Amino acid sequence: MHTLCTGHDTPAAFSRRQLLNRFGMGLGGLALADMLDADTASQARVVERLHHAPLIKRVIFLFQSGAPSQIDLFDHKPLLNKKHGTQLPAEIRKGQRLTSMTGSQSSFPLVGSSYKFQQHGESGAWISESLPHTAKISDDLCFIHSMHTEAINHGPAVTFIQTGSQFPGRPSMGAWLSYGLGSENRDFPDFVVMVTKDKGGQPLVARLWGSGFLPSRHQGVRFRSGKDPVLYLENPAGIDLLSRRDALDTLQQLHKLQLQTALDPHLQTRISQYELAYRMQMSIPDATDLSDEPEYIFRDYGEDARQPGTYAANCLLARRLAERGVRFIQLYHPGWDHHRNLPQSIARQCRETDRASAALVRDLKQRGMLQDTLVIWGGEFGRTNYCQGKLNDANFGRDHHPRCFTIWMAGGGIRRATSYGRTDPYCYNIDESPVHIHDLQATILHLLGIDHEQLTYKFQGRRYRLTDVHGKVVTGLVA
Repeated sequence: MHTLCTGHDTPAAFSRRQLLNRFGMGLGGLALADMLDADTASQARVVERLHHAPLIKRVIFLFQSGAPSQIDLFDHKPLLNKKHGTQLPAEIRKGQRLTSMTGSQSSFPLVGSSYKFQQHGESGAWISESLPHTAKISDDLCFIHSMHTEAINHGPAVTFIQTGSQFPGRPSMGAWLSYGLGSENRDFPDFVVMVTKDKGGQPLVARLWGSGFLPSRHQGVRFRSGKDPVLYLENPAGIDLLSRRDALDTLQQLHKLQLQTALDPHLQTRISQYELAYRMQMSIPDATDLSDEPEYIFRDYGEDARQPGTYAANCLLARRLAERGVRFIQLYHPGWDHHRNLPQSIARQCRETDRASAALVRDLKQRGMLQDTLVIWGGEFGRTNYCQGKLNDANFGRDHHPRCFTIWMAGGGIRRATSYGRTDPYCYNIDESPVHIHDLQATILHLLGIDHEQLTYKFQGRRYRLTDVHGKVVTGLVA
């Protein structure tokens, strides 16, 4: 099978292209034309490059940064309530390592959930009372209860699920999709990032949506709340749109001349980014203006959706961007790191996210878009079944737990009304059908028509991929 959109080491590509240039092929001009080609030609090439028929066109990842407690939201464990306050059995822990925050504890009292659980829908999914809106769409969801990761701290864990590696420097998932699939709409970025405003929690840094060693035009474009959603997009004072166009046309002529003699990949990126920014001056204001949304939409997403930068507003904007062909939309909602005061803190997080998450799924479904969109909800790892520090029923916390956690997915190609995988009665280890981070990434790529082993990029003598050196498609998740 051929490699999908394979890259090369810069020096080797440079010399080959220069050689071909000497034979009069004019690859500099061809490269410039390729970057600025029309949508239809670009999309035709994408279809030819796919490894199999895609089930979806785009992804919306609702990332809950800080690691939501699966025990208090989705993974119902009556045994923990029954054994509340007793010690975690040694045969369950199996000597596995703990974080430095609880590793020195002499006592590991088990903690049951403060919330009641009920089964919902035809699937009978167990969902906490803290997520009433999610419960109403349970039959559209596929819960994966057997997620696991090697990372035990936030920085490496978030980096892992976003880039396929615990170490900084790799391309993010959205960048890989931009590189491999290209654009559905040349007037928008392939990859957009939004972070809920005014939230504390673990820091979220730009490398999480960066392009790593891929060309920088594939990195995520961050949308912000306020007057200017995209920084530096507006013209400087005294420069109108016509003047900006004239300046870009002149720059293109100069860059084209330079590309005839030396094909500089960084120059290519600058040209394409200048052009995209110019087109976005028209497209972005329309996409981010929610004034044309009917009242029933705000009732569904919640009043917070009227406030730019809130999680609800970002969910609504994600739907609008999906309508306009953005390939990968990444939302970050921090604040799920509950080492203490979990009962009150997790309730606040659920109030901020539950309604809008469910509304997004419903909204996509009623527009006929859920069938070719994948929505993912989840964090970087789970939480422990035992208390961090001294147990106080009114104010307890849970430590990091990488060995099992829950996410949900909805949309095209996914088995709806399904609960996949199972943890043990203590919610400490996985009993059935484990799903590794790389398995999840491989499955997402599969739904997009990509063989995860074939989407590679050669860098420093090695071919890299999102799933690194392992990972498999989880066929039990695919409809």
